[in-house]
Amino acid sequence: MATTPEAEESLRFRWPAAEEEEFDNDMVLPYISRLLMEDDVHDHFFYQYPDHPALLRAQQPFAQILAASSSPSSAGGASSSSSSDAPPSRGFFDDEAATAKTTATFPTSAVHSVDHQYSGGLDMVNMAFLKGMEEANKFLPTNTLLLSTDSSTTLQLQGQGGHGMLGVGGAAHADADAAINSKKVNCRDDDLEAGTGRAAKLMAPEPEREEEGAREMFDEMMLQEHEICMKGVKQLSVKSKSSSKKARGRRTVIHTEPVDLHNLLLHCAQAVATDDRRSAHELLRQIKQHSSAWGDAGQRLAHCFAQGLEARLAGTGSQVYQSLMSQRTSVVDFLKAYRLYMEACCCKKVAFVFSNKTIYDAVAGRRKLHIVDYGLSYGFQWPGLLRELAARRGGPPEVRITGIDLPQPGFRPDQHIEETGRRLSRYADELGVPFKFHGIAATKKESVRLEELGEAEEDEVVVVISLCHFRNVMDESLQEDSSRSPRDEVLGNIRRMRPDVFIHGIMNGAYGATYFLTRFREALYYYAAQFDLLDATVGRESHERMLVERDIFGRAALNVIACEGAERVERPEMYKQWQARNQRAGLRQLPLNPQVVRLVLDKVRDKYHKDFVVDEDQRWLLHRWKGRVLYALSTWVAQH
Repeated sequence: MATTPEAEESLRFRWPAAEEEEFDNDMVLPYISRLLMEDDVHDHFFYQYPDHPALLRAQQPFAQILAASSSPSSAGGASSSSSSDAPPSRGFFDDEAATAKTTATFPTSAVHSVDHQYSGGLDMVNMAFLKGMEEANKFLPTNTLLLSTDSSTTLQLQGQGGHGMLGVGGAAHADADAAINSKKVNCRDDDLEAGTGRAAKLMAPEPEREEEGAREMFDEMMLQEHEICMKGVKQLSVKSKSSSKKARGRRTVIHTEPVDLHNLLLHCAQAVATDDRRSAHELLRQIKQHSSAWGDAGQRLAHCFAQGLEARLAGTGSQVYQSLMSQRTSVVDFLKAYRLYMEACCCKKVAFVFSNKTIYDAVAGRRKLHIVDYGLSYGFQWPGLLRELAARRGGPPEVRITGIDLPQPGFRPDQHIEETGRRLSRYADELGVPFKFHGIAATKKESVRLEELGEAEEDEVVVVISLCHFRNVMDESLQEDSSRSPRDEVLGNIRRMRPDVFIHGIMNGAYGATYFLTRFREALYYYAAQFDLLDATVGRESHERMLVERDIFGRAALNVIACEGAERVERPEMYKQWQARNQRAGLRQLPLNPQVVRLVLDKVRDKYHKDFVVDEDQRWLLHRWKGRVLYALSTWVAQH
């Protein structure tokens, strides 16, 4: 249902003061704690990441045993497929602090394609492994060690009287009987079970201490989540100053002469663009000598961009990027890094407050709400909105969320979407909000049609939202018909939905250009601001900061620098370019709600670093860091 000009005033619904203050509370952290405390967070590893290299190495002995018992010829094929297709376990960004962990996708603020390279020839092996544990036990002695007990990968089986359990990547051991009786990860022992010779490991037990600590931390946040979050924001500057002093002390010993890394990077990019390999290699050597993943903002930025230049020079950008995307970050590390970025950078918080309050206004006086979310991920945004709707005068509306996200590799590509829907459903039930969820796993966002969203219900408010996800949709540079691009298609589909409001959040970058040098220069300026804001707000020894810089900024920068054609998925545009594109697609921009703007301005001014600035330009809400626009938000409806 489209918004008429007369109805636009309804989007300016005035909030009572009490509701404004309550809307300021943060529900992201309690929702994260609920996710962390799920009993089966480790069990989903087998199904969500069947092609993980550590799991493939552990599967190989089982596949050989099963295949040998049925057909000698098939055994050889299974063995070669498993060994040759497995990607390297070591990441491209080497880090001495990295350890093997239980893994989960690191959703970025970005939505990336997931590596499918290794899945083609391994479905038979995966099926045999997942379904043939009991059959495999019949061919094994009562106490069998199938792989060497090194520090990186071990797999042990109990005898026929017990249940087999797989362990990958750790050095600690779990008690077998306790593991059978409970799924929880805190039931473990550091020694093998005495006297029986049986040994079992839970999946990636090495980080379990960290997960237990995280659960305690999140339990505390559930009781005082808003106070803890705001306290964390204030403490970041203190930690940053202390860490910076220590880092400066170390650097004065190592680096006695100042080096202009920014200029070195630009000269190296010029040499790479002209295929001057000798100069490029020499400049790369100098950059690596003076850069560091644990240094100041400039050193970290140079360390990150040097990896991309090296991959482009070697012609392996696509392979390296896909290998990086197949590397996973542990669930706990991701959630800690996500929380850190929420505390350090106002952009994510501003986007949630802006969009949730806009949706709350749009559904004022109405009984049904349908949200179409392009880029669902873990659904961190929606618990806060559900809580506010539950407390609404007159009772909550019926809420329906259609979550659109990339499919995951494996037997159930939409499993992560379904799990997010179940969590949100349970949360809505506890709040007393009528709730329905529909998930769509779509490789291409432009392929989602109006018919897939279900029948529009009478008196239903339709809200479409995309927060920084359309930058991964291809533009017209790859199309033979430049007049129609996938971006225009997805915007046209949104116009045909005729939403009451379309909330559009974008990453404001000009590094989607076709020409490499222009793209590199703009990416350097953009990510220099991102690294600088983390350096100003987070201590340099923070492991979570390193994860954000390596697994979000680093991977995206490598894709921009080293990949070309359809393999270059990072294609942001400036907010004025998106404004023109939306208007061509038949969308009309709405004025910003002054109540929303005031709430956001007060929040950023009171809680975040003084160099964060939020202002307006041409009906866009801009997020600036030291003058550079990093993100922008706007609201739209379909033209009549």
